[in-house]
Amino acid sequence: MRQFLLFFTIITVGFVFISRLFYLQVYSSPANNLYDDNAIRKVYDYPKRGFVYDRNGTLLVSNQSSYDVMVIPREVKPLDTIEFCNLLKIDKAQFIKTYKKAYHYSPRLPYVFVSHLSKEDYAVLQEKMRKYEGFYIQKRSLRHYEASIGANVLGDIGEVNNANIKKDPYYKMGDLIGKQGVELSYEDVLRGKKGIKFIQKNRFNKNIGPYKEGKFDTLPIPGKDIKISIDAKLQAYGEQLMQHKHGGIIAIEPSTGEILAMISAPTYDPNSLVGRKRSQNFTKLYNDSISKPTYDRSLLAQYPPGSPFKVLNALIGLQEGVVTTEDKFTCNHGYSYGNRKMGCHGHPSPLSMNMGIYESCNSYFANVYRRIIEKYDTPYEGMNVWNKHVSSFGLGNYLGYDLKIGSPGRIPSGDFYDKWYGKNRWRTTFTLSNAIGQGEIEATPIQLANMVAAIANRGYFYTPHIIKSIEGQEIDANFTTPKHTTIDKENFEPVVQGMFDVYNKGTAANLQVKGIEICGKTGTAENFTKIDGVKTQLTDHSIFVAFAPKDNPKIAIAVFVENGYWGSRFAGRIATLMIEKYLTGTITRTDLEKMDFKS
Repeated sequence: MRQFLLFFTIITVGFVFISRLFYLQVYSSPANNLYDDNAIRKVYDYPKRGFVYDRNGTLLVSNQSSYDVMVIPREVKPLDTIEFCNLLKIDKAQFIKTYKKAYHYSPRLPYVFVSHLSKEDYAVLQEKMRKYEGFYIQKRSLRHYEASIGANVLGDIGEVNNANIKKDPYYKMGDLIGKQGVELSYEDVLRGKKGIKFIQKNRFNKNIGPYKEGKFDTLPIPGKDIKISIDAKLQAYGEQLMQHKHGGIIAIEPSTGEILAMISAPTYDPNSLVGRKRSQNFTKLYNDSISKPTYDRSLLAQYPPGSPFKVLNALIGLQEGVVTTEDKFTCNHGYSYGNRKMGCHGHPSPLSMNMGIYESCNSYFANVYRRIIEKYDTPYEGMNVWNKHVSSFGLGNYLGYDLKIGSPGRIPSGDFYDKWYGKNRWRTTFTLSNAIGQGEIEATPIQLANMVAAIANRGYFYTPHIIKSIEGQEIDANFTTPKHTTIDKENFEPVVQGMFDVYNKGTAANLQVKGIEICGKTGTAENFTKIDGVKTQLTDHSIFVAFAPKDNPKIAIAVFVENGYWGSRFAGRIATLMIEKYLTGTITRTDLEKMDFKS
């Protein structure tokens, strides 16, 4: 029995050893082990980053060659520091500081010692690199922005941080990653995949050639080119019109949800965030607390929507059956309730819905709003019904577009006012400013543009998005699936007609363009801030929303100009000019174009 036990033990141990050897030689990839082998030097080959084109095929973003000086601290030998610093155009203090950071990161892994050498500096340094052991030059690509437009749209790339590396092991210290805009949103598509070369070193730590004749080397896979929905000419024109202004513009193609222009003002040249001066320039832009050029007002800024919001209350009133297109309300320079009065400009009275829209009557919409809320047993219930209708247009949420930043806006509900005033301690009149897009309502330019696109489509919209196509890949189905509002299609026609008459005989009658049927709505939003703890009224915001043509619309637009006085003064002119520019490629209303746009 003992003989069998000994024999069995020998066989078992032998089987274990053979199995382990088999696993190490067959299943354990040598390529994986190479990453941990100190006798093998790893050299990454960076791929070409994908190009970015506008909707018409105009190249917006390409690549340019860049060179980084890399260091492997444990391989560094004594060198002429002064000479090396002069070649790198740095001082000795920076040399020491960077070397310590590299050593702290890892004595045996490559670290970017000096990034983004110019071609001229590279040419000089390349001839002398053999003198500086432990240092080598690595080629990579930087971005080149073909025009000085769309900084907030295109974004930029910069070096990864520890959080990026921890989140995605693909990245190594010194790698570049999309930081903002399209570069960030479509980083996975644009970046491609790094290749790698394994270099054998001898016992003196000298390179002696490719490991295993390059058997495990891989080639880089280029990033995919993408086409974004922006129209470069429209974007450039919008940025020109917004010079000396603060505000945001979003233009959308209603039939697809594609963003045609996305303008934030003030802006900056995207090429200022390329190369060795990126960090310095970004800090300067970021710390500009007055202009805030890195703050994307088109996506982040929350404003009271003002009078453009009135058209939603008209739609909700029709849907809820509390008003007809023929119902008329009087306006005696405003709407009185209790001891208060909501003022209004002079116009004929009484008014039906059509005139209420094109004259932008506050009294008319105060009456409609009260009927909506007071249809139900309690203001709480009425407010929640109203909130549901408004939210169906994409207001009060992030919309789900393909850009990484945004603000939710605010559409109050019954719970909101219960928290504000106390349960059962508020009435409809407490919230009457909602009738005219003031009060507690806030919206971003992209939300208002999306709202107008839904009206242009008579009841549905596509999630706004910046991507048009990806090389060899489908775009997210979320962007091609329509979202329907709570308003029936037939209720849109009288509201659309009212918006059309805004241009025909209403508050934007002086902005007509011959041959283009534009539907719009002017807006003036009160602007308050606190100065030394006191609520202070500043110059009103100028707001305008529009779409065109009236039937089969091709463009929907929202324009916000901070401190721009009234809607037609600045925002209306800009919207009209951009609509004509997009639809015809020319400008006939040069009188609007030549007006002083400095506010």
